[in-house]
Amino acid sequence: MALSIEDIKKIAHLARIEVSDSEAAATLTKLTGILGLIEQMQAVDTTGIVPMSHSQDLAQRLREDVVTKTNQREEFQKIAPVLGNGSSEKAVDHGLYLVPKVIE
Repeated sequence: MALSIEDIKKIAHLARIEVSDSEAAATLTKLTGILGLIEQMQAVDTTGIVPMSHSQDLAQRLREDVVTKTNQREEFQKIAPVLGNGSSEKAVDHGLYLVPKVIE
C-alpha cells in the first residue's frame, strides 16, 4: 500500500493535527517503513502453525474464589460524619453516604 503526502495531510486533518510539510514527509517515511514490514510479515507462510496466546508457555496460578471479608457497611456507616447543618443525624441515607452538592 503506497501512501502519499496528501494521504498524510488528510489523516492529520481528520485527527485535527497540524503538520508541516517536513513533518508530513518524515511521517510518510516512517509509515511507509511500517507498512512495508507488515507486508513482509503477511508474506510468510504460516500454514500449520498454531497461534499463541503468549510467547512463553505459562500457567496462571489461580486461587479459590472464596469470600474472605465480611460485609462491614453497618460498622463503617456508624462512624460517618454528621450532616453539619446543626443536626446530629449521620450523613447516610438508605445505606448511601450523603455528600454536599458541588455542581448546580
